[in-house]
Amino acid sequence: MSSYSFLAEFYDELTRDVPYDKIADFYEKVWDSYGIKPVTVLDLACGTGTITKILSQRGYELVSTDASPEMLSALMDKCANLANAVPPLVLNQSMTELDLYDVVSAAVCTLDGINYVPEAELDEVFRRLRLFIAPGGVLIFDINTPFKLLGQDGQVYIDETENVYCVWRPELSADRRKLTYGMDIFIRDGENWLREQEEHTEYIHGPDMLVTKLKEHGFTEIRLFGDLSEAEPRKEEQRIFIAARRSEN
Repeated sequence: MSSYSFLAEFYDELTRDVPYDKIADFYEKVWDSYGIKPVTVLDLACGTGTITKILSQRGYELVSTDASPEMLSALMDKCANLANAVPPLVLNQSMTELDLYDVVSAAVCTLDGINYVPEAELDEVFRRLRLFIAPGGVLIFDINTPFKLLGQDGQVYIDETENVYCVWRPELSADRRKLTYGMDIFIRDGENWLREQEEHTEYIHGPDMLVTKLKEHGFTEIRLFGDLSEAEPRKEEQRIFIAARRSEN
C-alpha cells in the first residue's frame, strides 16, 4: 500500500471543496507583504497540480515536484493545454531529494505536504529549500496543526462521488507523534466495485519546532497565519500557514 497510487485518479473529485483560487490569492498577498514579485515558483509536493495550473495562468513560471508518478500524470493532463502560460517543469522528486537546475524566486507547499515528512527528515527538506530558493525569496507552506491531528484519532471519515467511495480511520501512534490513515477505496467498474487500499501517514509538527528549524537553516522574517487569514493563528486553529524569507547570505 502506497500513498496516492490508486487515489490519484480521483483526488480532484474528492477535493472539490478546496478553495484553490483563494489559496493562490493568499500566496500573492503574502509575497506582496514581503515586497517580492516572484518570476519562478516551486510547487513542492504539487499533487495533481491545481495550484500549479492556477499560478501558471497568472503568469508565473512553475517548477512542480512530487514523489507520486500517478499524481504527476494527472498534473500533466491538467496542464497540457495552458493558454498564454509557460508550461510547468515537472519533476518526480520527493521533498528530501529536491534537486533543481536553478534557484526559484519563491516556493509553496500546499495542503499539509510538510506533515508527510518525518521530523528527522525536515532538516534535509529545509536545507534543500534554502539551497534552491534565491536569496530574499519566500517560502510558504501550511500544516495540519497538532490540535487537528490529535483530535482525529479513532474517528471514521467517508467521502464519495458517483465513481468512488473512500473510507478511512486515522490511528495515533503510541508516542503521539504521527497519525496513520488506513484507507479503503472502492472504485466503480461498470456494475461492479473494485476495492483498493492505501496507507497515508501524517507527522504531528508543532509550529514552534518548525520555526526553530527554519531559523537553523537560514530563513528569517518568519510569520504564522491562521487558515487563509492575515491574522495570527488562534489557539484551536486546524490549519496554519507559515511564511519565511530565505536569508540574503
